[in-house]
Amino acid sequence: MQSQIPRDFNTSFPDLSPFPTEIPTAPLLRLSLGKLLAGDKSELDRLFEASVEIGFFYLDFQDSQLGSSLLQDVDKLFGVGKELFELSLEEKNKYDFSKQNSYFGYKAQGVAVVDKEGNLDRNEFYNVSKDDILGISEQLPAPSLLNQNRKPIESFMRNSHAIVTLILTILNDKLGLPPSTLPDMHRQSALSGDQVRWVKAPPQPMNDRRVALGQHTDFGSVTVLLNRLGGLQVQMPGTDDWVYVRPLPGHAIINLGDAMVKFSNGLLRSNIHRVSAPPGAQAECTRYSLVYFARPEDKVILRRLEGKLIPPLEGNEVEEEVSSKEWIIRRALGPRVNLGRKVDLNKSAGTEELSRRIKV
Repeated sequence: MQSQIPRDFNTSFPDLSPFPTEIPTAPLLRLSLGKLLAGDKSELDRLFEASVEIGFFYLDFQDSQLGSSLLQDVDKLFGVGKELFELSLEEKNKYDFSKQNSYFGYKAQGVAVVDKEGNLDRNEFYNVSKDDILGISEQLPAPSLLNQNRKPIESFMRNSHAIVTLILTILNDKLGLPPSTLPDMHRQSALSGDQVRWVKAPPQPMNDRRVALGQHTDFGSVTVLLNRLGGLQVQMPGTDDWVYVRPLPGHAIINLGDAMVKFSNGLLRSNIHRVSAPPGAQAECTRYSLVYFARPEDKVILRRLEGKLIPPLEGNEVEEEVSSKEWIIRRALGPRVNLGRKVDLNKSAGTEELSRRIKV
C-alpha cells in the first residue's frame, strides 16, 4: 500500500515545529469524506483495502459540510483541553473514577504500566462519556470547565459518531453482512463505552525519551484521532518496524479496534500502535490529542458475525464470550497500578495475535 499524500500537499501546522522531512512515515491511504458520503465506488474500495491491510487511514474533512463542522468543533475543544490540563492535580484527581470500576474521568500521568519492563506511562488524559453528554446515563461529576462546554462536546460527539456510522455501514456492506448489522450494534442512543478523550503528553527528558503510551490495539470499533504533533507510531504488518504517522492539517487519523477484528474473525485489522516522543524539534513541545472512541453497545457480545467474506473459525476454535463493556473494563483498567492489584499485561491484552495472523 502506497501513501496517497502528494509532494506539494500541506503537511505542517504553521504555529508548531514542522514534522521532520527525513523521518520515514507510515504509508497510510488518504481518503475523502466527501467522496465516501457520495458513495464513490473507488473510495469505498480503498477504505476497505486500508481496513484489511493496516487498519489505519487518513480521512480528509475539508471537502464536506460534516467534516468542516467537525473541524470547527476540534479547534474549540483543543483549547478546552489545554485549559483542562492546567487545573491543579488535586482538582483533576477528584474526577478519577477508576476505583469505582469506571474508565471515564481523569487519569494522571504515571499510573499505568506500558511495557513488560514495568515502565509507567508519560501522559495524562480525561475521558468524557457519550452517554453522560447525551443524557442517556446519569451525569458524572466534572470540572466546571467541562460543564460549561457540554454543547461543543456534544456537537463533536454527534459529528464523530455520524462519521463512524458511515464507516461501519461501508464495512458492513463489504463484509456481506445483513443490512445495518454493524451500525445497529453502535446506536448513538444506547448505553456504550463511547467517549471523547483529551490527552496531554509533556516533553520527555532529553536523555530518557521512550514510549509515553505502550504498544496496544484500541479497545473498541472505530477511533477518530486528531493531533498536530508527531508521536503516534504504528508497527508495520508482518515486521518489527515502528514508523511515525505524520499528522495532516484538516484530517483525522482513523483506525479500527478490537471489536472489528472479533466481528470479522481477523479479516479486518486492529493494528498495533504506540505513542513515543515526537521526532526532531517537535520533541520539545507538549503534545495534545483529541479523540473520539466508538465502541459497541455495552451488551453486545464480541464474536464472529456471519458474513460472506468473513472467514470461518479454525478447527475446534472456541470464541470467548465477553461483552463489550467487560472487554473495555478489562483492557482500560488492567494496566493501572493505583487499584491495589497486580498488573498482568497478558490478561489486559487486545487482539494483537489475531491481527498478526492476517496475511498482507
